[in-house]
Amino acid sequence: MSRRFRYNAWHGGADPLEPPVDLRAALDQIGRDVMEGASPRSALEELLRTGTRDASGLDDLTRRLWQRRSELQRRHRLDGTMSEVRRLLDRALEQERLALAADTGEDARFRELQLDALPPDVAGQVAELANYDWRSQDARETFEEIQQMLGTEFLEQRFQGVKQAMEQVTPEDVERVREMLDDLSSLLAAHARGDDDVPQKFDEFMARHGEFFPENPRNVDELIDALAARSAAAQRLLNSMNAQQRDELMALSQQAFGDPRIAQALQRLDQQLQQLRPGEDWSGRARFRGNQPMGLAEATAAMAELGEMDQLAEQLGQSYPGASLADIDLEALERQLGPQAVVDAQRLSEIERQLREQGLLQRAPDGSLRLSPRAMRRLGETALRSVVSQLRSRRGERDTDRAGAAGELTGTTRQWSYGDSEPWDASRTVRNAVLRRAAEGPESPQLDIADLEVAETEQRSRAAVVLCVDTSWSMVQDGRWVPMKRTALALHHLVSTRYRSDALQLVTFGRYASTVDVAGLAALEGVWEQGTNLHHALLLAGRHLRRNPDAKPVVLVVTDGEPTAHLEPDGEAVFQYPPDPHTLAVTLSEVDSLARLGTTLSVFMLGEDPRLAAFVDLLARRGGGRVLAPSADGLGAAVVGDYLRTKRRR
Repeated sequence: MSRRFRYNAWHGGADPLEPPVDLRAALDQIGRDVMEGASPRSALEELLRTGTRDASGLDDLTRRLWQRRSELQRRHRLDGTMSEVRRLLDRALEQERLALAADTGEDARFRELQLDALPPDVAGQVAELANYDWRSQDARETFEEIQQMLGTEFLEQRFQGVKQAMEQVTPEDVERVREMLDDLSSLLAAHARGDDDVPQKFDEFMARHGEFFPENPRNVDELIDALAARSAAAQRLLNSMNAQQRDELMALSQQAFGDPRIAQALQRLDQQLQQLRPGEDWSGRARFRGNQPMGLAEATAAMAELGEMDQLAEQLGQSYPGASLADIDLEALERQLGPQAVVDAQRLSEIERQLREQGLLQRAPDGSLRLSPRAMRRLGETALRSVVSQLRSRRGERDTDRAGAAGELTGTTRQWSYGDSEPWDASRTVRNAVLRRAAEGPESPQLDIADLEVAETEQRSRAAVVLCVDTSWSMVQDGRWVPMKRTALALHHLVSTRYRSDALQLVTFGRYASTVDVAGLAALEGVWEQGTNLHHALLLAGRHLRRNPDAKPVVLVVTDGEPTAHLEPDGEAVFQYPPDPHTLAVTLSEVDSLARLGTTLSVFMLGEDPRLAAFVDLLARRGGGRVLAPSADGLGAAVVGDYLRTKRRR
């Protein structure tokens, strides 16, 4: 039996068949902002604002929302109902005057005088003609059309289902509306008093008047929410009119269905709703400057739409205390910007949720967000991957993924003994097993410990490595701040994953020097301070090297300026520019101390300062060091490549 299947567009939010969110790209973007000096929280907020390759950011959604809002205001104007009343009134008066002109009696002349004496404003004319005894039946019907239109418009402002419930307005329909308004007022009053039987009264009210409420509220609070939103929009519509328009509209409201009790009931309802929901926007206004007139109901719906846009803009802005992407009204967002906007918002929310749930963002003891060790490892992996690609393309270095503490294969093998960690030589091992079984017979084991042979490797010495990075303001000013941090991340990741026996220490130096971990360096903000205290940095480097006397000492210095500060015996830093000869002397003295430890010293000079070039040349001659002058983009490849060079040296 064949089966039929139907396929339709997915309407459940994010498409379940779409690829998962790219957390690596999101984390790279956050890490880049953090390394530029932003806090993790502000970096996350920036990511949500700007979006990703797969999702529009909150700023783009907000921009589209304001664009839609502006288009709505530029397209329409608010005087649609007044214009329609004026048109119908002119037609009724014309029809009446034609009927009177055919009558030669004195009564007809008296009626003509009545029509000539009507007030100049539309509201005044409608009020005067409410009790006028029309001679023309057509004019009478046209005037009744004005009253019915006003009644429908004023009710539609506050009750979405009026047009469906009252397709043809009869006196019985008007009485039904008046009863509904009276019952609604009684229900709201009971709710305001806190009566116990409010749920029962609500059920009775909905059973009797539910046709006026197609939104089908489940309780009295939902009913009040829906009514208050439309009532507040109607009030904002009044606020948006000038004083003359407002007065005329209020006067015309008395002619709704030709029954002033309807207007009185609506005013009482508005007052009750304002007391029950004071948090609604009752004082707002908007400016409409288009050419397309809107009736009262349509204009109120437009005001409600503008209010919804304002709330969405606030939710998308995320600038209020305790803001969360979960606050965004997805149904309202889809109404205003379409289903793709909902997908984008959900993807951003998913990125934020997974960054927290997967432990990439942690909350510090002081309540602030910070990058977790797992996140730092991912950033280091990304930085190292970029460096490796540069090494392969520019210098032909080998793939560092194959680097390890065991060293390179020498091509020779030996019999395995307990404690050996070298890789087995499979072909030699199988050959040994075959020869042994040929001599001992088929009953012997197929593989014995005596058959095992391992491949001999070069022995790698353990290294104590110090990376000293310049954190003076010139590094920030000249665009070297982020490349410096990426270099440190790449080197740290390489050492911690491939050369774990090496001891790496990170040292920053500005006016003073200090040791930092990789997370502290990544989050370090650039601050204005004078001084490049290489002397203090080398002192800390020497301390680390002496704590690891069994390791080969390696010092890597990244700087863009000559030493302009040194440390006095009392711990105070002395700054002077141009550099004081004493500063240069104590710095070179510390270089001599490192040289006596057998240190391999490499200096990475950023920039083309002649004074710096002269100093590093002097430093190289005194300490037997090596000087490299990479670009900011090539700094990571230069530092990591130099570190690997020291690992290969015997």
